[in-house]
Amino acid sequence: MKRVIHTAALPKRLLLATTLLLTAVLASVVFAATGVQPGTYTPGDDSFDPANAPGSSHLTSGSTVDCVVNSGLSIDCSSYALGGVGHTNANVSLVASYSATIDCFNKGKNPQNPIESQTTTFSASSNATVTSTRNGQLNVPTESVSPFTVALGCPNPNWTPVIREGTLVLKSFTYTLTFAGFASPYITITAGPQA
Repeated sequence: MKRVIHTAALPKRLLLATTLLLTAVLASVVFAATGVQPGTYTPGDDSFDPANAPGSSHLTSGSTVDCVVNSGLSIDCSSYALGGVGHTNANVSLVASYSATIDCFNKGKNPQNPIESQTTTFSASSNATVTSTRNGQLNVPTESVSPFTVALGCPNPNWTPVIREGTLVLKSFTYTLTFAGFASPYITITAGPQA
């Protein structure tokens, strides 16, 4: 028996497959160019890991955990209270990864034009150790980072580094709370591709 192939259907299938592939590639390029967008990021289904906490650790009534990415791409993660932690302290960490074009300006001749420009990646971080209070409570403070508080460098220490307008991208961030004596975080909020 001879098999008949309808050649008219092949170009349509090829076109569909090519379109789907191109759409996936473009979506990944758009995300890479835009990164993490301003908004509120809350814990997901797998954000709390009870295996990495003392016995009956829980958010106290009325407490919520979230991280807000502001319009300037700074990040503020909320304060909250945990109960049932006993006398266990915790480390809180917020790390953000950015990319931007940095223009280096000379204060002397022609201070309005950059001497040198470079596209670079850099990180901003905030860490705190939180001590448990009486009655097994842990009052976790706000953690914040900003790309504008990071020391950015130029090849010449006399030049002034400035982030070029419109080039700053928040590539990713990770917020964690890790109890003393535990190897992994109890709480994790993350956005963007993680390394």
